[in-house]
Amino acid sequence: MIQKTLVLLAVAAISGISYAENNILQQSGLTVTGAATLASDYRWRGQSQGENDPAIQGTFTIAHTTGLYFNAFASSVDLPLSNGKSANLELDPTIGFTKQLDFGAFKPNLDVGLAYYNYVSAGELNYLEVFLRLGFANAMIEGDLLTPSIAYTNDYGGNAISDTVGGKVDNWNFNLLYSVPFADTGFGGVASVGYTKANQVIYGNDDHFIDWKAGVTYNVKSVAGLTAELDVVGTNIEGFTGAADRAVKTGALFSLTKTF
Repeated sequence: MIQKTLVLLAVAAISGISYAENNILQQSGLTVTGAATLASDYRWRGQSQGENDPAIQGTFTIAHTTGLYFNAFASSVDLPLSNGKSANLELDPTIGFTKQLDFGAFKPNLDVGLAYYNYVSAGELNYLEVFLRLGFANAMIEGDLLTPSIAYTNDYGGNAISDTVGGKVDNWNFNLLYSVPFADTGFGGVASVGYTKANQVIYGNDDHFIDWKAGVTYNVKSVAGLTAELDVVGTNIEGFTGAADRAVKTGALFSLTKTF
């Protein structure tokens, strides 16, 4: 429970900083936002990061009018290592830049940056990833959002993976995310499909896999900033056994998120 206590403290700090936003920050061109999430599982690119157990998560973002931003994400995890240790807390800092592009009829929002996947007390898993996303608002109907993205790292899984396979792992991820409101009901739909490709066989019996998600969201009108989400999430990874196999199989995911 120590990792979940640490995440709770991080979430409390996030909300406190968010509420502390004042005229001084605004005059400096800064905005501060945050969110806290309770989830039945933490699925990242279709794979459970906590052996299919519930997770507590928090995010904190400080952004400047120039487009520069800093984000921190915290979550409880349970990732066993070959040396008998486990990663129990993930704390990821991200530095990025956003800008709206203008291609005539298309005006996507560009988001590019560096994300550091940091596992407290299990640094052998840590690695850096570069990403690029394009957000197309009102892509098909009013209020929807289409987000294609690409991410790359030359050291996937850090030393924990490279020591196992005998060299650093190049890893690419391509993802397409779509969200859409269902009129003014408060309900919405969300779906994504991703493709990941490594230069080593590290995903079960293969060096690549597909992941997907499909679900519904609901903005709770009686509580500002509260959103419920129910998804079906899965991958086509094969070759694992036991808990590792359950972590990549199709399953249901429920979460509650409160933004600040």
